[in-house]
Amino acid sequence: MAYEAQFYPGATSVAENRRKHMSGKVEKLREISDDDLTIILGHRVPGTDYPSTHPPLAEMGEPECSIREMVEPTDGAKAGDRIRYVQFVDSMYNAPSTPYFRSYNAAINFRGVDPGTLSGRQVVEARERDMEELAKFQLETEMTCPALANLRGASVHGHSLRLQEDGVMFDMLERVRLENGTIIVQKDQVGRPIDKKVDLGKPMSDEEAAKRTTIYRVDNVPYREDKEVLEWVHRVFEQRTMYGYKPAVQE
Repeated sequence: MAYEAQFYPGATSVAENRRKHMSGKVEKLREISDDDLTIILGHRVPGTDYPSTHPPLAEMGEPECSIREMVEPTDGAKAGDRIRYVQFVDSMYNAPSTPYFRSYNAAINFRGVDPGTLSGRQVVEARERDMEELAKFQLETEMTCPALANLRGASVHGHSLRLQEDGVMFDMLERVRLENGTIIVQKDQVGRPIDKKVDLGKPMSDEEAAKRTTIYRVDNVPYREDKEVLEWVHRVFEQRTMYGYKPAVQE
């Protein structure tokens, strides 16, 4: 019987959502065009070619290498794309995802990516078209609520602040706003005004956000109620600390 990855323990909705984010089996909630994605990322003008740092691999005439023969290059690597980034910020107030689970999703489901995980933001660097594939996936699916998660390449603060009266996460650069019930992007991820406003759709209701979140909170799904998660966290901590991460060694 083929092995099926388990990804994460636990019986609560938060544990199930974490498994979904890690496996990549998430629901698509919205559609974002390639041009709109390019606009809000802010790395190049929509419709222009991808700038490159070297010729396409097929034209470089590289020497024989068994590793290169075994590993299929990504589309971005094949074309010689430059490295670019996307950076997400997720509110602590029941945003669907968190920096760690965005990184898990990237590292497990995408190739040629370099995720960076911080307390209040998550960045992925990759060849430009490969980065855009990941950014589009995470923006279009249940991993993102447009009111509770933003692209922020600069002045990222706001994830731990109380939500604004309209339910939108605070952003000192005001990259997004709530307008007629939908979230409108008016600046790119580093805060430069954009000519065409991008509509990301309706934000999640409080109830939907609480149902889809990967965050344990005492006012929603308390961490201590997920007994299997606690059991495995204790097990990993103990074995890593006392036995040098050797599962075969027992007390």
